[in-house]
Amino acid sequence: MGFLSWTAATGALLLLMSLASGWINRGPLTTFTLYLIAGVVCGPWVLDLLHIDIAAHSVLTAHLTEIAMAASLFITGLKLRLPLRNPGWRLGLRLAFPGMLLTVAGMSLAAHYLAGLSWPYALAFSAIVAPTDPVLASLISVNDARDDDNLRVSLSSEAGMNDGTALPLLILAVTLLTTQQPLSVELLTHWALKDVLWAIVGGLGIGFVLGRFVGQYVTHLRHAHQDVAPNDFLALALIALSYAAAQTLDASGFLAAFAAGVGLRRAEVRVISRQPADAFDDSEHRPPAELLVNPHIRHDSFKPDPARSVGLVVGDALSFGDTVERLFAAGIIIVLGVTLAQHWDPLGLVMAAVLFIVVRPVAVWLGTTGIKVPWQQKLIIGWLGIRGIGSINYIAWAYTHGVAGPEMTRMANIAFTLIVASVILHGISVTPLLNWRQARIAARQQKERE
Repeated sequence: MGFLSWTAATGALLLLMSLASGWINRGPLTTFTLYLIAGVVCGPWVLDLLHIDIAAHSVLTAHLTEIAMAASLFITGLKLRLPLRNPGWRLGLRLAFPGMLLTVAGMSLAAHYLAGLSWPYALAFSAIVAPTDPVLASLISVNDARDDDNLRVSLSSEAGMNDGTALPLLILAVTLLTTQQPLSVELLTHWALKDVLWAIVGGLGIGFVLGRFVGQYVTHLRHAHQDVAPNDFLALALIALSYAAAQTLDASGFLAAFAAGVGLRRAEVRVISRQPADAFDDSEHRPPAELLVNPHIRHDSFKPDPARSVGLVVGDALSFGDTVERLFAAGIIIVLGVTLAQHWDPLGLVMAAVLFIVVRPVAVWLGTTGIKVPWQQKLIIGWLGIRGIGSINYIAWAYTHGVAGPEMTRMANIAFTLIVASVILHGISVTPLLNWRQARIAARQQKERE
């Protein structure tokens, strides 16, 4: 197939997905599952049109997945408008830190004793497959800034923050594998201070300060100049600057991108809170600023006040970031389907069952001890820990940092197979589970009204 043929095939696939969006939303298969199937069909197992080995192109894979991750984390943070004291944030913190540590511990034991991986590789494998993916978690994350559902908020905040736990553990495993250093107090101290404490605190601090400052400053400029022109590249600027600044200073770029989104949203909340109450239809509940403007009407249609100015800023960022996220996610998942023929290992299905049915639910249950959460919600959170592009990024990161050899290949193959199982199983089950939960909530509310 030539360039024009591939261009036509890509356009046909995207058109088909757009036309079938209503059916997809109502049906058992998600968009990501269909992209995965398209990749498998184009790969060596079916039509044999494409041969792509993600591991052989680890540098390119790492960079593409970094872009997708950073964009998704930024958008996730921007959609979380609830106060930081909200119970959903507290539950997300429990999932992203103690819950993630328990998941890594459980999967390390399983990888060592069931898969036969050495302890450093077992730790690397568990760090790769433990985090909830921020890109594919869009299926279950907050829909927009008005979404205050505790389940969605907790899963979104977990997806935004769990790189603060998983990535340092992967760094430790890769250090042990590439330097052949014994585990010592000096090594652990350096790792804890630089790769854990500074990476988390520095990444969150850099991103939050940058997001809030840029949000407030750009809003001021827009209002001062009565500017209503589109500014689509603000999201790209914040993602790039926060990620690059954090990585340059050896902090976590992913946490910085997430915190930049949170910081921009805090800037919007600050502007809205200063508006007179009579400026809103409902003075008790001030809406997200992006709802005050029509994104399709610009130029001379209105002269923005501060609230509408920040609404334009946030609306532009959401629109551009969502587009980048979906575009990269679609491409990467298709490539995952293609490359599966080179990285299939049935043991990955066994490890997927262990993670999905045993380790993740137990870690969620233990990690959220002491927080008042309905048991049904704990079960749903325990199941809906979808793995995806973040795990692919971690595999590519390990390759680019010198990890190689037969055991690395075997570990990566098991991880790739587990990721595919997650995309399919979690994708199929998410809609029925959330519909069941919503029906229970509606029935309980109806009973209370009666």
